[in-house]
Amino acid sequence: MRQIAVLPYRTESPAIDAPIQILLITSRATRRWVVPKGGLMKTLSPHAAAAVEAEEEAGVRGAVCPTPLGSYRYRKRRNSGAHVWADVDVFPFAVTEMLDTWDEQHQRERRWFSLAEAADAVDEEDLSALIRSFGAREFRAAASPARVLEAVADRTGVNAMFAWFQKLLPQQGEYFDLFEKQAATLVAGADALARLAQGGAGRNQHIREIEEREHDADEITREVLQSVRRTFLTPFDRSAITSLITTMDDAIDEMQQVAGAVSLYDVSDFEPEMIDMCAIIVDAARLTAEIMPLIRKIADNGHRLHELTERLVRMEGHADDIHAAGLKRIFKASAAANAGRGDPLYFLVRQEMFKRLERVVDRFEDVANEIDGLVIDHA
Repeated sequence: MRQIAVLPYRTESPAIDAPIQILLITSRATRRWVVPKGGLMKTLSPHAAAAVEAEEEAGVRGAVCPTPLGSYRYRKRRNSGAHVWADVDVFPFAVTEMLDTWDEQHQRERRWFSLAEAADAVDEEDLSALIRSFGAREFRAAASPARVLEAVADRTGVNAMFAWFQKLLPQQGEYFDLFEKQAATLVAGADALARLAQGGAGRNQHIREIEEREHDADEITREVLQSVRRTFLTPFDRSAITSLITTMDDAIDEMQQVAGAVSLYDVSDFEPEMIDMCAIIVDAARLTAEIMPLIRKIADNGHRLHELTERLVRMEGHADDIHAAGLKRIFKASAAANAGRGDPLYFLVRQEMFKRLERVVDRFEDVANEIDGLVIDHA
């Protein structure tokens, strides 16, 4: 049996070190803590069906990423009393709205948990592992200084004293703090973009927030470039530092271009495929924020960094497929509209919106490539 589910999450602030919270609900029969889940729906894609379940069971709305986080298996009890194995695909779900009333509010309890508490609260081991893998802080290297020195000496063939000196070099310039601040601007900008795509009131406010985050990113980029010029010791090659920070800046620049197109063309509603691409952007920004603290100890975190960048690349490929499907659908719609003397600019405006959203996702793939290069050089 196959099912779909969401992992609803939020952070209390846009700060890079803000703790992630996970929303769990109780099951109706056993009252144990679970994630919102249900069966596949013939008329909806898996992630869209999961979003419907989230609203019905937990009373939340938000951006659901079309690329699943992973899957888990559990024993489901049927109405007949029989038990069957169910495989559940889990989709990241950034919560943007909590409803006061919803379909199953009198049948379930909902509660926000910390990452560790949520992992301990669920019964399924695979689901617990998925939840634990969701936050960067779970993967920060915890090696003792002595073990680090020994590992560096073993890998490089140099003596422990020189290895100790090498470990001191990357601490100059506060570049890591600036990388993490830049990632925080991407998360805030992506969240505003997702709210913009969902429509409703506050469109101008969301556009203004994206513009402000773009200005913040420009300031951080300038600070890094100035630091590269005046700092003697840098953690990585100077060109790698400038390339990484400017690539991240390019991502928020492209978000601002999307917001500008919404304002210029007076776009009042997004196509379903555009909303899906915005959800991918939200999760890509979250992954980027998870990556940045790990590069402080890049040699120790090489395996986890590879996992995260590989996921970013997969998401970009998924976004390309969504982009192509959306263009095909709106081309058919615009052709039908033109036959009935509809608006001839319909397709052109929507095509431009799709192109700008694709550029945002492409920039996150560029970030993944930059990180992969650092891992190859330093891990």
